[in-house]
Amino acid sequence: MTDAAMPRDLRAETAALFRRRRLVAFAIPAAILAYLVYIFFAFDVPGLAARADWQNGQTLVRDSYSHKIHVTRDNRDGEIEASIEGERRFVFDDRTLPDWIAPGEDTVIDLGHGGHEVRYLADGGVTYDIPGFGRVAMMPSPEGVAVDWPAGVDPADLPGWINAGDNRISFVTEAGRLSVTRNRAEVFRYFTGWELFFFTLDSPYYGLSPAEVLSRAVSGEAGAIVNDVWTNSMWRHGDVAWAIFETLLMAFLGTCGAAIVALPLAFLAARNFAPLAALRFAVRRLFDLFRGVDALIWTIVLSRAFGLGPLTGSLAILLTDTGSFGKLFSEALENVDDRQIEGVKSTGAHPVARYRFGVIPQVMPVLLSQVLYFLESNTRSATIIGAITGGGIGLLLTQAINTQKDWEEVTYYIVLVLLMVIVMDWLSGIVRRRLIKGGGDAE
Repeated sequence: MTDAAMPRDLRAETAALFRRRRLVAFAIPAAILAYLVYIFFAFDVPGLAARADWQNGQTLVRDSYSHKIHVTRDNRDGEIEASIEGERRFVFDDRTLPDWIAPGEDTVIDLGHGGHEVRYLADGGVTYDIPGFGRVAMMPSPEGVAVDWPAGVDPADLPGWINAGDNRISFVTEAGRLSVTRNRAEVFRYFTGWELFFFTLDSPYYGLSPAEVLSRAVSGEAGAIVNDVWTNSMWRHGDVAWAIFETLLMAFLGTCGAAIVALPLAFLAARNFAPLAALRFAVRRLFDLFRGVDALIWTIVLSRAFGLGPLTGSLAILLTDTGSFGKLFSEALENVDDRQIEGVKSTGAHPVARYRFGVIPQVMPVLLSQVLYFLESNTRSATIIGAITGGGIGLLLTQAINTQKDWEEVTYYIVLVLLMVIVMDWLSGIVRRRLIKGGGDAE
């Protein structure tokens, strides 16, 4: 029908319909754009770049994949100590001292990068030779740090990588960092890699090449080598493995316990199995209560009652997932095929057998799929919950973050969490295909 042949009322109605559609098509993007503009200014996004400390960000990234060796001198007694990441328990001795540190009357620290060199002088002074800038001489004293700048350098107009005050002066260059105060002088030099990951300084295998370690393992020292790695006092591989196990145990107990509790309750919430409306209403509101409160809140509440530990985390996951499973299971039960139940009933089976052979086989694929998905998700949740309850890999992760010095350990734990989640996803995929689809290869 052409526009001319259409009745006048129909043409007007059609035109109004198209106008409304055009208005809606314009109004929705305009509303979204207005909301984004409001968020842009309400959250002060323009000031984010000004508030950001990019230097700290770069230091954090560098610390995640490298380690620092500290060379510290106590200006009060002249004692010099070289250690890894500032840990006094990992101090270098004559056997393990790096070759770029030359002790003597004046301790020379060669930072490389074209001639960066720091000297701890016998008279208590410190010098730093910086290529392209010159030699900076510093003399700490109880009154502060006196500085002798290279010729032509204006102390009032120093470059950004130098921070100078009356009591402290610091340098941040591509070769490392130097900090001099009244009480001590400290050099930080970065090296790529996670130092002492396998052997600590007190191990007889520290500093050996992989070929030498393998040769000793073949010659009968394999047990001692594995023990040195497993009991590493810095990276604590044994403690980390146990923490991973605790995290998986929290997720498994919480998820499976929730499924066991939710399944019988789901029958009481399903319309076709619980004829009493008041009972259905009460059970469904109970499910709302359990899943309406986040697992982290349940963790805080339960920790007051049961104390800290993995069990508290498991109970928090159990409560939250009981509510979620109850809703999902009851909806699955309401969609079962009554003909299969009637077929089992016709054989004279009692009510329990009807549920066992007429209902459970129908809903089992949905139940197992949801349980396996929640188990995979709760593996991640157990990491955060463990940080609150004091158990699992989450506790080690928060401890490493709170120290604010060993960010490579934070990276290590995050990598382990990612691997744990990947493995759980892979395993749950295999189990799901075997139990639900009757086999098949994992992707």
